[in-house]
Formats: sequence, C-alpha cells, structure tokens
Amino acid sequence: MLPKQEVVAMLLAGGQGSRLGVLTKNLAKPAVPYGGKYRIIDFPLSNCVNSGIETVGVLTQYQPLELNEYIGSGQPWDLDSMYGGVHVLPPYQRGKKSDWYKGTANAIYQNINFIDRYQPDYVVVLSGDHIYKMDYSRMVAYHKEKEADCTIAVIDVPLSEASRFGILNTREDNSIYEFDEKPKVPKSTKASMGIYVFTWSKLRKYLIEDEADPKSSNDFGKNVLPNMLNAGERMFAYEFQGYWKDVGTIESLWESNMDLLDPNGSLDLSEESWKIYSRNPVMPPQYVAKDAVVQNSLVAEGCNVYGEIDFAVLFAGAYIAPGAVVKDSIIMPGSRVEEGAVVQYAIISENTVIGKGAHVGARPEDIDNKEEWGVAVVGADCTIAPGAVVPPKAMIEEGTTYEEGTK
Repeated sequence: MLPKQEVVAMLLAGGQGSRLGVLTKNLAKPAVPYGGKYRIIDFPLSNCVNSGIETVGVLTQYQPLELNEYIGSGQPWDLDSMYGGVHVLPPYQRGKKSDWYKGTANAIYQNINFIDRYQPDYVVVLSGDHIYKMDYSRMVAYHKEKEADCTIAVIDVPLSEASRFGILNTREDNSIYEFDEKPKVPKSTKASMGIYVFTWSKLRKYLIEDEADPKSSNDFGKNVLPNMLNAGERMFAYEFQGYWKDVGTIESLWESNMDLLDPNGSLDLSEESWKIYSRNPVMPPQYVAKDAVVQNSLVAEGCNVYGEIDFAVLFAGAYIAPGAVVKDSIIMPGSRVEEGAVVQYAIISENTVIGKGAHVGARPEDIDNKEEWGVAVVGADCTIAPGAVVPPKAMIEEGTTYEEGTK
C-alpha cells in the first residue's frame, strides 16, 4: 500500500474539442498550445502543484499520444514523485477491446482502484480544458468547514451564456438546492466550473451505483450530482472570483490569448507566487531585428522578428519576415509569415507557411456583413501560396496547400 494522501486530484483530459475544428483534429484539447509557451493542461497541473496536491491522475482518451508525451514523467511540474506524482490513465484494455470512457463519471469509476491505493479522504475532480489560476487547497478547506459531501466551484456568468453550463441555485449559506445541467431556460447565473471536491467514501458509493444503472449517461452533471442532491447529501457552492475561461471554441481561445496582452488583465502569467509550469523546448533567445516593429506582444524563445507585430502571440520558433504584418493574431510553434504577408485576427497552427504577399483574416471593421466575420484559422503543416487570400472565419484543414485568391 502506498503512503496515504489526504487529497488526490483526477484531471479529465480526454475531450475531443470538436468546436476547435482543425486545431484538435489530431490533438487532444488539453494539449492545444496557449499563451506563447504553454499547453492548456499546464494550468490545472500547475494549480495542483501550487495547491500542495502531490498525486494527480490524468484521464486521457481522444488523440492521447502528444498529450502523453508532453506530460511524460511530470518533471516540469515537480510531479515525478515516487510515492505520488502524475499518472496518465487511459481507458482500460480488456482483452482486445478498449473500453472507452463512456462519460465523466465512468472515467473516474474505471479508476477507483487507482484512487483507493492512496486512501484519500477527498478527491478533487478537474477539467483539463480551462484557463485559470486557483488554490484548490482553499476549496478543500471550505469543503471540510461545511462538512460537505460535494463542493462545486461556481462562477457568475451572463444570463445569455448560462445555458452552456450546469446552473446551480443556492441558499444563503451556499448550500445547493437545485442543479440543472445546461438548462434551456436558466433560473440563475451561478455556473459550475467543472471543478469538484468530493468526500471520497461518498463519491465512491455514487459512482458504483451510477455504473449499475443501465439508463445512466455516466456523467457528473447529468447523473451523479443530481442523484446526490436528490438523496439529500450535503452539497455546497464555492464561489470563485478570479479569471476563468472555457477555451472550447475558436473565439474563446483567441480571446483568452489576447487577454494576456491586456496590461490591466486579471490573468498574470508572471506572478512569482503562483507560477504556471510547462515543458519548454531548448531554443536560442528570440531575435528582433533593428527595423522590426514590436508592440504589445508575447514573443517566445527561438522567434525571429523582422517585420511588424502588434497584439500578437508568437510561439517558439515563429518567423516574421521583413515587410510582414501580424496583428491581433496567434502564431503557433515553427510557423513562418513571409515577406509582405498580412495576418490579422487569425490563428496559425504549427509548422505552417504563409507565403509572400498572402492575406489571412481581416479586421471586423473591414467587413460589411458582420455575420461573415470571425477569426480565421489555418491548420498545422499548411502552405498558403504567395498572394493567396484566406477570408475571415475560414478554417483551412491541416496539410493543405491553399491557393485561392492568387492572381
């Protein structure tokens, strides 16, 4: 038996991220690059370490290879402990058949034996696809103080967006009396963040009961949480006030990257007391040429900037040629923007070349019909031909040689 851990974290990282289109065609959503040098999963992993949680199970499923390689032994997050650390937990293989996780609750159910090895009092269940900084130890302390069976982190959202979330209603003491998963007509603006603290003995019981129910979707929001509430278990909301972004769409991923460029923004990646750790490539320092123009941008190591960038996030090894212009855009690792090319309001995925004089995306004010505007996305390993025009809202499949608009 391994040494007892008071808290074990289980990180759900198997999401397909279909709303991110070409960015997740061959990549799990938590492995999507973010903020010049990170992957989305760096945020919950770093939160665990900073919160003093030493044992983390990462539940993978869709396109897990790159995510598994990225996490590795867990060393960048100081999660390579012999008695805890990070463990990648794919769905179990039974004979020749892989039993895919059927839902979020089933994913935890399949790993009951893993959790039991550490004899935890509490289990923290996390999503692997949100950008935020949070001290889970404070939430666990709140859970203990309330003598709760389940505590759900909540954030206030606009009523117009509430139907995208699990919505809670609470009493004055923050005890939950109603939970509705993605309601068509929301009764409240208290949205579940997909972050839960459970008393393990209680959660274990409900997972086993849920698995035995043939009608269940094996999902926390649809099944386990309503079942606990209906049974009268002690359930409380934990109100979170900081920055939190669900980056499950192209627009929200782009917005969250741009938020990093706001000097008055609430997400500070340079904060010494709460670092976000990542696995970084070994590359030389970035180079900014004397004629380059760089304003309000993040430029990672290994970048070469000869042109103009403004409100840009450049990942490692990006190249911006003389005369090229990149504004309000994200350039992922190893991509090149050649001479005279203009990239605006766009996401350029890894190892892609934007040819000389090409145009990708456009400013909203330059489009008459606002419904035709959106962030343009170019997939990995693409070549945009010299002089080609990629319109706003376009999504170019990875590996494409794109020539439309050339003369």
